[in-house]
Amino acid sequence: MDERYTPERVEEQAQTYWDEHRSFDVREDPSREKFYCLSMFPYPSGKLHIGHVRNYAIGDVISRYQRMRGRNVLQPMGWDAFGLPAENAAITNQVPPALWTRKNIEDMKRQLRRLGFAYDWNREFATCDPDYYRWEQWLFTRLFEQGIAYRRESEVNWDPVDETVLANEQVIDGRGWRSGALVERRRIPQWFLRITDYADELLDELDNIDWPDAVKTMQRNWIGRSVGTEIDFDIADEPDLDPLRVFTTRPDTIYGTTFMAVAADHPLAVKVAKSDDKVAAFIDECRRGGTSEAEIETVDKRGCDLGLRAINPFNGERIPIWVANFVLMGYGTGAIMAVPAHDERDHEFARRYGLPIRQVISPPKGSDEIVDVQSAAWTGKEGIVIDSGGYSGLGFDECFEAMAKWLEENDRGVRRVNYRLHDWGVSRQRYWGCPVPIVHCESCGMVKVPDEQLPVVLPDDVDLSGGGSPLAKLKEFVDTTCPICGGPARRDTDTFDTFMESSWYFARFCCADAHSAKLDERADYWLPVDQYIGGIEHAILHLMYARFYQKLINEAGLSRVREPFSSLLTQGMVVAETFYLEEEGKIRYYAPAEVDVEHDARGRSVSARTRSDGKALSIGPVEKMSKSKNNGVDPEDMVARYGADTVRLYVMETSPPDQMLEWSGSAVAGAARFLRRLWQVVRTHTEQEGSTLLRFEDGAPGIDLGSLDENARFLRCRTHETIAKVSDDVGRRYKFNTACAACRELLNEIATYEARCERTGSDEGSRDIRRAVIQEALEAIVLMLAPVIPHICHVLWQALGHREAVIDAAWPTVDESAIVRDEIDLAVQVNGKLRAQIRVAADADRPTIEAAATHNANVLRFIEGKDVKRVIVVPGKIVNIVV
Repeated sequence: MDERYTPERVEEQAQTYWDEHRSFDVREDPSREKFYCLSMFPYPSGKLHIGHVRNYAIGDVISRYQRMRGRNVLQPMGWDAFGLPAENAAITNQVPPALWTRKNIEDMKRQLRRLGFAYDWNREFATCDPDYYRWEQWLFTRLFEQGIAYRRESEVNWDPVDETVLANEQVIDGRGWRSGALVERRRIPQWFLRITDYADELLDELDNIDWPDAVKTMQRNWIGRSVGTEIDFDIADEPDLDPLRVFTTRPDTIYGTTFMAVAADHPLAVKVAKSDDKVAAFIDECRRGGTSEAEIETVDKRGCDLGLRAINPFNGERIPIWVANFVLMGYGTGAIMAVPAHDERDHEFARRYGLPIRQVISPPKGSDEIVDVQSAAWTGKEGIVIDSGGYSGLGFDECFEAMAKWLEENDRGVRRVNYRLHDWGVSRQRYWGCPVPIVHCESCGMVKVPDEQLPVVLPDDVDLSGGGSPLAKLKEFVDTTCPICGGPARRDTDTFDTFMESSWYFARFCCADAHSAKLDERADYWLPVDQYIGGIEHAILHLMYARFYQKLINEAGLSRVREPFSSLLTQGMVVAETFYLEEEGKIRYYAPAEVDVEHDARGRSVSARTRSDGKALSIGPVEKMSKSKNNGVDPEDMVARYGADTVRLYVMETSPPDQMLEWSGSAVAGAARFLRRLWQVVRTHTEQEGSTLLRFEDGAPGIDLGSLDENARFLRCRTHETIAKVSDDVGRRYKFNTACAACRELLNEIATYEARCERTGSDEGSRDIRRAVIQEALEAIVLMLAPVIPHICHVLWQALGHREAVIDAAWPTVDESAIVRDEIDLAVQVNGKLRAQIRVAADADRPTIEAAATHNANVLRFIEGKDVKRVIVVPGKIVNIVV
């Protein structure tokens, strides 16, 4: 064993062993319990960030622990390789997206391997591999035949300069993020999957999966199941026009309706615009706005009177119909009945245009709440209906039932369950994605590409300059023949949304080398994923689509599983302080690696200077790591400086995995010091003269547990208490930070035990016992930390006398007899500050404990001559003396 801990040498040694022995290659074994652990695969941007490292370290710890518990563990890795960032980078750097992506994959794979993650690299793939997306196209053709995949016109953000559809986040202040052109709303043909057919199952099954409540709530809200009524409002004096149909969850407020509002693309608005220039201009303005629901909620509410009146079916009142920018055609029926007194959006609009605000719901009887609907909408549901004809005096449920019954009996409406969830738009008018496997024939219409012609391969040689889709300009790609009639046809030039690839990658990992099928029987062995790990920012779209897609896979007979992820862990983001210098009105941010920071006793930063020239810097707030604030940390730099195990230990021990992690350079250095100390403790133990490395195992020479003295029994007790705690922290609660802390404490206990032995002296026999209990404690520490810091533990395990590698060792077991204490240690505080530690009988009564604490020599220094007001005893833990 080397005299000093050298991370680079130790990590190379461990990784060479793993590679030579193919330690992480895994095969199906029906005789063993399986465990499939998966972290959300990365987009190959070229550089890992600390958020990646934390995410993958969490998964690696869980995987290694489950392996030590005897389970057959699958932990794969691949690349979410399609998408707009690669296309944008290709345009900026003038390199093909495929080349840019492959180079980044190579770099990121090297970084992941350097960190020692236990991946089965045999299963690696990138979603831009034709062998992967071939099967995505294959299933899509089946869904097309079944009508689950369909094409219709949809409203999108259109950049008229780049001639492309923009995602909502690419529209900045109404302009395209790249061209700066005013964005238009356009209706163009798009491909969809009928996820709404599965809304109830997606909602109901949330009760049966082990996911964080916050994620379940977000999905429930996104699905947005709502029970209401559809109501028909006739158009006054226009017998040729169809009634205006609206959906509402609050029919009890219908007597408070003072205007109707329709979307800019509603047929009624479009009809009026043909003869009304003012309405036409307003609709044109609306089409230049965003299409997201979030944007609509925050937009300044504006509208234009269509000059038509709707008739309230309950009281015959004529109500003005407006076109409004806060109503979208894609939501509900594209029309609403507006009740300003009881809806904040409607209230804002009514105040702007001087429309009536009429209260029809009051607080429940006995309430002293004062309501002024002229000033603000009152949105309470638990109220009493007022000023509503024969329905006045009813509560919500009674009124809903009565009104719904009247609507149905008079053929003016129906009860309806609606969903906020809309069918999944899966097509994009971009290049770097999986081609849609459909051809368009004038005679046969839309025709699926036959299986034998799959995959439809994305061409590599395209011109990304200019606007529009590059595929549409590529004649050799577009022009084809119809699979049915053999006549001329055109390929569909849309590509799939990248959520398509990430919605089934986890299943393909089970059988990544399957050439004749999308999935084979191996998927039924591994699925569902037992532990899925990723950021909460994917709580809705990715996780929702993956759940939906797995149901499609199930219905295609490819898997027995309908829910893909049994358990979900959402890791917290990594944040860091910002350091900046403001000169001449300009702010420059400095990366943590460029800054020397001084901390106070509590570890808080109090001053900062540049390392290069010593300039004093301002310390900004703790924020999410970002390029704009230059507060990110390069994992490669940290690994080069401290080693992979130090970085892994830091990200695991600093905070619980589901909580925010605040980056601290001093804490990283502290993790490095702990590894050096652990190395030295093991080295000192193994190199003691005459050491026999005795163990408490069957056949161990010369150790009788009954011969242990008080100190030895106490260390054994702490060892097995630690095993019990860490097993619970790692295996059940995923509190890796407290598990690491417990291992640190046990290492301290070894030092305390050795100090006590030195004070008391020992003969040769007691030295053997001493070595044995320390050996047991050190082995436990190495085994329990092996999932977190696997490289150093690989070397230390062999130094402790083991022939097998620690990667093949079993998790330590608790000796219940060892944790039956005769004596316990209690911390003693004086006015809340730790002053001593006392040892008392496990069953000592309160007076005995108080006496031992107040007579301790070190405690006496702080209480002599002072008035002891009280002594607080927390059984089994602490004594606090208040003076």
